[in-house]
Amino acid sequence: MIAAPERSEARDAALRATLPHVATMGWTSAALRAGLADLGEPAEAAEWLFPRGPASMVEAWCDLADREMVAEAGDLYALRTPARIRKLIEIRLRQAEPWREAKRRGVAILSMPWNARLAACCAGRTADAMWMAAGDTSADLSRHTRRLTLAAIYTATLAFWLREPAPGMEATLAFLDRRLEGLARMQRRKRAA
Repeated sequence: MIAAPERSEARDAALRATLPHVATMGWTSAALRAGLADLGEPAEAAEWLFPRGPASMVEAWCDLADREMVAEAGDLYALRTPARIRKLIEIRLRQAEPWREAKRRGVAILSMPWNARLAACCAGRTADAMWMAAGDTSADLSRHTRRLTLAAIYTATLAFWLREPAPGMEATLAFLDRRLEGLARMQRRKRAA
């Protein structure tokens, strides 16, 4: 498992308050200061909450979104594993819907070459959170293979969801279903070989 960024209630509250400002201001210290002002907190808090700047804000938001996704999912054990994964991705996208522009801007920051390692860590943590919530406890090579595969599926689905014009949730879930079905076909062929 990839270590999570620093967590605190103050950071979570600051991120939630900053989100409404990101669409117009981007992931900037100005947006963070505006969010802090909404909370009645001093602007100087931005310096100690996210001293590494916008990339650390996006990383912390990804971590917060992972935790919120798992909390909303609750008990998924009545579903088969593919349905659990689909449900988790759906929850993650529905939770991000009000913050589509913040998500787009966050992806833009993570796609910068100097943030490649951070982007991989965020994708890895999200895939790990999804598999853990789905009940996966494997500790062998299949653990890593599952997470890499899920990270690729989630990233492709996220890219589809972020398209302009927005494809809508039903089209996005149909896209996800095709990716999951393609993976299932590949696994069936592998087992048959």
